[in-house]
Amino acid sequence: MMQDKEWSETEAELVRRLGQAREQMLAEMHKIIVGQEEVLEQLIYAVLCRGHCLLEGVPGLAKTVMVQTLGATLNLTFRRIQFTPDLMPSDITGTDIIQEDPQSGRRQLEFMAGPIFTNLLLADEINRAPPKTQAALLEAMQERRTTCRGRTYELPSPFFVLATQNPIEQEGTYTLPEAQLDRFMFMVKVGYPTQPDEIEILKRTTGDHAPEVKALFSAQEILQLQRAVRRVPVAEHVYEYVVNLVHSTRPGVRDVPDATKWLQWGAGPRAGQQLILGGKARALLRGRYHVSTEDINALAKPVLRHRIICNFAAQAGGLTTDLLVERLIAHLHPSGEQI
Repeated sequence: MMQDKEWSETEAELVRRLGQAREQMLAEMHKIIVGQEEVLEQLIYAVLCRGHCLLEGVPGLAKTVMVQTLGATLNLTFRRIQFTPDLMPSDITGTDIIQEDPQSGRRQLEFMAGPIFTNLLLADEINRAPPKTQAALLEAMQERRTTCRGRTYELPSPFFVLATQNPIEQEGTYTLPEAQLDRFMFMVKVGYPTQPDEIEILKRTTGDHAPEVKALFSAQEILQLQRAVRRVPVAEHVYEYVVNLVHSTRPGVRDVPDATKWLQWGAGPRAGQQLILGGKARALLRGRYHVSTEDINALAKPVLRHRIICNFAAQAGGLTTDLLVERLIAHLHPSGEQI
């Protein structure tokens, strides 16, 4: 296990502060958001891992408000893009415009940055934009930069894309391609609130009280925490467990009948990378300096559900990717060996 003395004094203090502040961060966000604790935690994990999140849920579940509240809690610059069928790539990345020098009178092209130049970008209803516009996010999400007319511009750091999509409304929507889905660290399912939570929502949102959220971490502190997350050690058996879990999603793998029978396509190596990073962040938030298989299992669904594709037989039988992930986990011992 890594000891505090192996960390810089600043990193160790930030890690200790993060472990103590987990409840405080959730408490700040719960000033605005009722319930949804698992969803909020997954958003925090993604931030600590430099990852992006896709939030899926029916309208009215406060997906947009969650992202705005997270930005306020972490004291980050925030921009929102409402995706529509007529949205152009330049509306996201920016474009060159003609500007006239007031002294010389000469005209020249000057780059005007789009809303993508921010720390926290909310891509609201991302599946309403056509594939050409969705693709404008690919380079930014992967490389943290964007290109316009052959010139490359670095994006602010840290940079996250948190996107929302509506799973029930199909008219006027465009399915996200698998290549773009793979860029999202998590696909977070936002479900309906419980009855007590919904009563509390009605009480909070029909009065005149407007709570204020305190900023707990600056952008610079978040960058330091991101570096600290990557230094969390992982035992060899945890690496083996992650590889076995990811391999078990791929059709044709022996001794894993669910993969062969129900899955059309499995997860790639990026899934394993995100499971390890997410496990590191989860461990730190709980005050631990090592990753356990419990951390991996807790994040398996949001990491894998958008990276595996059920075949027709599974769909006809009513099987979901979440249920199949549960079955695959059941095939593995905590040591990573298959049953």
